[in-house]
Amino acid sequence: MPPGAISPAAADAVEAWLSQLTSVRGRAAATAEAYRTDVYGFLAFLGSHLDTPVAPAALRDLTVSDMRSWMAHERAGGISPRSLARALSAVKNFLGWLSDRDGFDATKPLSVRAPSFQKKLPRPLSPDAARAVLDLAGEAPEAPWVGARDAAVVTLLYGLGLRISEALGLTRRDAPLPEVLRITGKGGKERIVPVLPVARTAVDRYLSLCPFDLGPEDALFRGVRGGPLSPRLVQKAMEGVRHRLGLPASATPHALRHSFATHLLAGGGDLRAIQELLGHASLSTTQAYTAVDTARLMEVYARAHPRAATRN
Repeated sequence: MPPGAISPAAADAVEAWLSQLTSVRGRAAATAEAYRTDVYGFLAFLGSHLDTPVAPAALRDLTVSDMRSWMAHERAGGISPRSLARALSAVKNFLGWLSDRDGFDATKPLSVRAPSFQKKLPRPLSPDAARAVLDLAGEAPEAPWVGARDAAVVTLLYGLGLRISEALGLTRRDAPLPEVLRITGKGGKERIVPVLPVARTAVDRYLSLCPFDLGPEDALFRGVRGGPLSPRLVQKAMEGVRHRLGLPASATPHALRHSFATHLLAGGGDLRAIQELLGHASLSTTQAYTAVDTARLMEVYARAHPRAATRN
């Protein structure tokens, strides 16, 4: 960031906005940090572009041309359309908050459209491949308890649709697993997830073999030295299973969560129910996440919509 490119008042505004995002709107700390980087980068560009330290008052007069100049600068620097779209979203969020706080019209900068890009969807495993992963994950070479641990984790990812962070966030107090789990996901959003018997059995087996004495608040899953299990070790275990089964590089731990949703949908699951199980804030996210095609949606519509049923 060029020295003096941003006024102290502008920096204070950014920090106040970020504080509101985390404390009131429940955004994760990592999200807030990414937003901080994006907005400070934007303000630093404006300081050079306008040849004056950027103060909140200067943001009142932003034009579409100013916004497009910043976006062109970012693209020239090699940023991808996807990353630029994320940065623009952060900048718009900040400008919208600032305009509400300071009482000015931010319609012009907020009207700028993000660059288009094709979303990359994680590829689901086939049902047979997913079952093979669960079977093979328990055959860790280190020790039987490590294999039981890995099998329990991947069963939670595929059987319950948990994120790695959510599975590794379970504590000893959560086991034996109840009929339903209350999971706190991204942004502090809570959801209720039914627990399949196979997942409960997998966790029980892991606990029966685990060599460590765990307190109620200790992380449920442990590394070989006794510390909390890291996401990287789950990824590494999945890599080993993937190579042994000859699966593509897209067969990641996250792909198990994607497979959970995709296989539910293929089996006739309701899109709204899947949205709740995944903890998505909007249905559009679930549609993209599960790679729902138009034909499938039209089939559900034709079968379920009263007017469509009448015509049939």
